[in-house]
Amino acid sequence: MDLIDGIEKELGKPENELPNLRAGCQVDVHYLIREGEKERIQIFSGMVIAIRGRGIRRSMIVRRIVQGEGVERIFPLHSPRVKDIVVTRRGDVRRAKLYYLRDRTGKSTRVKEFLGDKARNVRELERARRTDLAAAQAAAAAADTAESGEED
Repeated sequence: MDLIDGIEKELGKPENELPNLRAGCQVDVHYLIREGEKERIQIFSGMVIAIRGRGIRRSMIVRRIVQGEGVERIFPLHSPRVKDIVVTRRGDVRRAKLYYLRDRTGKSTRVKEFLGDKARNVRELERARRTDLAAAQAAAAAADTAESGEED
């Protein structure tokens, strides 16, 4: 298992690049699209209705309504084509999978939003997690440079 974990760590994105996602979050996914020879970034905005997998195989299903039709896309979180994921709203839901939203239309698809102290706590926890990861990465980089300096 250590071999698989090592490969996943090497090929996956760093933890501080990925936002803290949950089902019910409203997100903007910046996705790299290739059209002939050109590449451009297209933004897919919608609600995360499910997250599956773990490690490098982790993916999310994002749903939005386009001209009255529901459109869903599956985005692998560690794909190099996914350039950025921006959380615009945090939904306050009790389920991990929001498949029931597929049958709903109009106002019934709304999800309650994290507000007040709850939202503030989530933001503070995420900020603390990112600063801890950045500090750990800086310490690891400093240790690597110190080791390479001793070898010369």
